[in-house]
Amino acid sequence: MTVSRSSSAKRRGFTLVEILVALALAAVALAAGMRALAQAADGAGTLKARTLALWVAQNQLAAIQLAPQALARGPSQGEALQAGMTFRWSVSVGATPNPVFRRVDVTVAEAAVPDYVLARLSGYVAASQ
Repeated sequence: MTVSRSSSAKRRGFTLVEILVALALAAVALAAGMRALAQAADGAGTLKARTLALWVAQNQLAAIQLAPQALARGPSQGEALQAGMTFRWSVSVGATPNPVFRRVDVTVAEAAVPDYVLARLSGYVAASQ
């Protein structure tokens, strides 16, 4: 008596082509996931730097509002340390239609990359009489 195997009994695993296709799909999915993770981490770092730069700008504007006689000195620059990062700030003073007030513009960049402005802040301060 001869036992014949059915076609379903002969096939018990995956072919090499099927395994290669599955590995290729997994590689593409993992690469896309790593890229998304890297972009999220980079975005978080940029957001932190921008937030700290805005705090530096707010501190400079508050210092000028507390001591408006500093407006007479004109444009000024300096560096500030915020959360372990060094920032370079620049303040420029301009006129307004009302002669009693001055417009104060503060720009802040990382000290390592001074040409890339992270934060800009404008405010108005009463000129000292």
